[in-house]
Amino acid sequence: MTPPDINPEHRERIKQVHARLLEVFGYPEWRQPLPAVDELVCTFLSQNTNDINRDKAFQAIKAHYASWEEVRDADPQEFMQVIRIAGLANQKGPNIQQALREISAKNGEISLDWLKDLPLEEARQWLLSLKGVGRKTAAIVLLFSLGKPAFPVDTHIFRVSGRIGLRPIGLSIEKVHDYLEAAADPQDYAALHLNLIRLGREFCHARKPECFRCPVVDLCQYPQKNLK
Repeated sequence: MTPPDINPEHRERIKQVHARLLEVFGYPEWRQPLPAVDELVCTFLSQNTNDINRDKAFQAIKAHYASWEEVRDADPQEFMQVIRIAGLANQKGPNIQQALREISAKNGEISLDWLKDLPLEEARQWLLSLKGVGRKTAAIVLLFSLGKPAFPVDTHIFRVSGRIGLRPIGLSIEKVHDYLEAAADPQDYAALHLNLIRLGREFCHARKPECFRCPVVDLCQYPQKNLK
C-alpha cells in the first residue's frame, strides 16, 4: 500500500492537538487489555451499541461458555440469545462464530498471537478477510492487543479530525484511517485515538459542538464554531 501524501500543516496540528489533549485529559488508559481473540470478539460486540451493553454481552459469553471452542461450536440460536443485549445479535453471532472457525482452521487453535510475527499490512489484511471486520475493528485488535502500529478511526475521530483540520476534507473513513496512520507518530496512536474520542464525546458533538469550552478551540479550523 502506497502511503498518502501528508500535508505538513496536518502533521504539525496533530502534534499540537495531541500535546494539548495530554495536558487536559492526561495519558488515557485502554480498558483492561485483552488477548487478541477476546479483543476481536469485544469489538464485534461493540458495533452499533454502547460500552455498557458491549461489556454485559462479553461478560455473558464468559459466564455461559468455558472456552472459545465452546462458543465456536455452540448452537447459533443459543449464542445469539446470550449476546442479545449488544444488539444486532443475528449479525454479530454468526460473524463471531465464523471468525472463530476461521481462526481455528488457520493454525489449529483459537489464538491470534501468530499475527504478531507478520508484517503490519499482512496481519491487517488477514483480519479484514473475516466477515464483519472493518478497518476500525482490525486496527483496534492490531494496536491494543498485538502491539502493531495501526490507528483506529471511529465516528468521533472521523468527525473531529475533519473539523479541527487534522486531515483533508472529503476523505472516506477508509482513507482517513490511512491518512492519520501516516500523519501521526506511531508512539502516539493509542493516546491520540482515545483522547480524540473523548474530545468528540464531551465537546465536539455531532449536532451542537461546545466550542466555547473546547480545550483545542484555538487550534481548530472548523468555520462554524459554536462560541456561545
